[in-house]
Amino acid sequence: MGNIYWVHVGMLCLYGMLILPSFCQVDSGDAASAVYIVTLRQAPASHYQDELARRSHSFRHGTSLRRNRLHRTRHRNVTKPVRSHSYYIAQAHDSLLKKVLGGEKYLKLYSYHYLINGFAVLVTPQQAEKLSKRREVSNVVLDFSVRTATTHTPQFLGLPKGAWVEAGGFEAAGEGITIGFIDTGIDPTHPSFQDDKSEHPYPVPANFSGICEVTQDFPSGSCNRKLVAARHFAASAITRGIFNSSEDYASPFDGDGHGTHTASISSGNYGIPVVVAGHHFGNASGMAPRSHIAVYKALYKRFGGFAADVVAAIDQSAQDMVDIICLSITPNRRPPGIATFFNPIDMSLLSAVKAGIFVVQAAGNTGPSPMSMSSFSPWIFTVGAASHDRLYSNSIILGNNMTIPGVGLAPGTPKNIMYKLVHAHHALNNDTTVKDDMYVGECQDASKFNQDLVQGNILICSYTIRFVVGLSTIKSALEMAKNLSAIGLVFCMDPLVTSFQLNPVPMKMAGIIIASANDSKILLQYYNSSLEIDETSKKVVKLGAVASICGGLKANYSNDAPKVMYYSARGPDPQDSLPHEADILKPNLIAPGNFIWAAWSSLSTDSAEFLGENFALMSGTSMAAPHVAGLAALIKQKFPHFSPAAIASALSTTASLYDSIGKPIMAQQSYASPDLSQSPATPFDTGSGFVNATSALDPGLLFDSSYEDYMSFLCAINGSAPTVLNYTNQNCLLYNSTLYGPDLNIPSITIAKLNQTRVVQRTFQNIAGNETYGVGWSNPYGVSVNVSPTRFSLANGERQVLTVIFNATSNSTAASFGRIGLFGNQGHVVNIPVSVITKISNKYNITTS
Repeated sequence: MGNIYWVHVGMLCLYGMLILPSFCQVDSGDAASAVYIVTLRQAPASHYQDELARRSHSFRHGTSLRRNRLHRTRHRNVTKPVRSHSYYIAQAHDSLLKKVLGGEKYLKLYSYHYLINGFAVLVTPQQAEKLSKRREVSNVVLDFSVRTATTHTPQFLGLPKGAWVEAGGFEAAGEGITIGFIDTGIDPTHPSFQDDKSEHPYPVPANFSGICEVTQDFPSGSCNRKLVAARHFAASAITRGIFNSSEDYASPFDGDGHGTHTASISSGNYGIPVVVAGHHFGNASGMAPRSHIAVYKALYKRFGGFAADVVAAIDQSAQDMVDIICLSITPNRRPPGIATFFNPIDMSLLSAVKAGIFVVQAAGNTGPSPMSMSSFSPWIFTVGAASHDRLYSNSIILGNNMTIPGVGLAPGTPKNIMYKLVHAHHALNNDTTVKDDMYVGECQDASKFNQDLVQGNILICSYTIRFVVGLSTIKSALEMAKNLSAIGLVFCMDPLVTSFQLNPVPMKMAGIIIASANDSKILLQYYNSSLEIDETSKKVVKLGAVASICGGLKANYSNDAPKVMYYSARGPDPQDSLPHEADILKPNLIAPGNFIWAAWSSLSTDSAEFLGENFALMSGTSMAAPHVAGLAALIKQKFPHFSPAAIASALSTTASLYDSIGKPIMAQQSYASPDLSQSPATPFDTGSGFVNATSALDPGLLFDSSYEDYMSFLCAINGSAPTVLNYTNQNCLLYNSTLYGPDLNIPSITIAKLNQTRVVQRTFQNIAGNETYGVGWSNPYGVSVNVSPTRFSLANGERQVLTVIFNATSNSTAASFGRIGLFGNQGHVVNIPVSVITKISNKYNITTS
């Protein structure tokens, strides 16, 4: 099996090694047993590391540790003591379990020791109750499931002539920065992740301490100076009996494709040729092509993942000292409890942010409905999906001169030649009828067809729900058409397939998928009207319809990009809409997420159409998040001491509000006809706007927030003090419990309930040269806004407080939006989106809109 770098019992049981059979035989199939995440009151190793750093600093310098919050130092010199403390914590977990559960059966899956002090354990509810009553235990939470949130974009974002130039060119962009991906793993053989593709050798990332797990699927040598660490986490999945080591790969190897795709978007090598189905689609590059990759596999194709495994991956990545964490995942349900923020994943990420790690998360693919977001934690940078300007379109020209659009990365039929159309139902052999095989129209089995009727013609097949769920595939239909010597292939959309957008599918022969059921109906009407049918036998005696396929290999470029994709999750927060914690703008930003070319795992079975290919074209907020993670690496490279909040500020305040021709960004509002149901985007669609890579490296002014600010925010939630204590071991009496969402020093203002008047302040620091700013703003409907000062000058390093007074001028529950703009005389522009939901202008009168 190779060397597995795991020592706890759960992993020993995983590979059938059965070193401790009495533990391995815990009855995970018993409905009474479940995985629980247990946190203890004692501080984790990262807090111990903070104390070591303080003592070390005081000993060396004899001075106080007061420091500009924008400039956070990652603790890089206390690794051995922290590891020793981590070992002590793990021993304490074992001791507690033995003391509480005695000779009872249980299975400890993980010891969490770096970001949170706790463990994941398989026990009965009665055993969980016993643990919860111990004074050492602060919290016991039932494990829950999570799911993935499923090139040309460097050019669209202006990197070659902008951000990469500032970094010293693509040969230096992101160098020295390590991004940790919590996803489905990685294919280490892909050229996007090799460390020998550049004339300049990759440096060893400073102080990074991750390791490369070695297995049969992930042999020694899989890691290098580009891919610097790789591990996998599956203990919670194993206890449920759903993990299959051969299909799911009991290693960091990516059997899904998703993780390989996201890692290459952020950090893939520059200039790798994209060749799919024998066709060349340009060259690929990550946003930060010289950044390092650390992989923590906690998600799997067949079942997604579980919080216990994800928290273990987060904890390990932080201990390894990654600079950025990228999660293209969302919970399958909203976490229960007093507020959505209080769940093991978000709280472990809060500790990661405290440790100086910037955290990026996909917004989720549950749009376009309002209030479809799943995570609202202000310490997490949440990214929605937008289009970019490159499109692949295909079309078919009918014999009646009508042109019908479709999709398909396919060649066309020879120019200026029309070929006969033949429907699959009219090309069957004598032994097959539609009554005998209701799915024969999907063109999956060549033995059912008469080659003489198909040869040299364009075959019409049906695209049904079976293609969506994977029971039928485009690839099988193409192979069948090729075997029957068809000249091309046309798929007509079944009317039952609704609310489904097709990614352009690679085809090795002339082909097209008519994505619209209405357009498919038009094609079939033309086909049927051209048939000659024998009145007696009712058989087709002559095919009259002809067509030519134009092909879809050539990219087209659109001017109306970016726009918010229909599937991108939207705000505001529905579950936290009554207390003050709803006053957080999400998503933070939108980035390219639609039709993204990136690396693909060679053994992936996630998409039959890209099986065996090195690249795939995918869409989703999962594709948007790694764009921002890569751009954050460029910011971190230029400003190594920026706090996570400072990086978030640089990305947010410089975001664009307009598309490529200067019009306001639009948002798709429906699944069925996304381009016919667009409206101007609001901050609940876009957050601060569309990411601007070049401007983010020169933001001018920065807003910053600290761990203490986030703790004050959590403590201000009514009744939250016991929950905060359980998760963080911090007493809310030590924090300002009147710091609500609008008071967080973030570069947006969201007020869920404006009761007549509200005063909000923001503090920012100038990190550029001397500059004078003018202030302008637009009022949300039903609200008057006054901002002061309206003009100010700042030297480098100086701060300014901005006071904003909101007054409700009408009564309404409909959200309205405005903006505050800070315009510098040296060219810096700072954007602050404003959102107000419920407005109450007087005590007694409120109407619902």
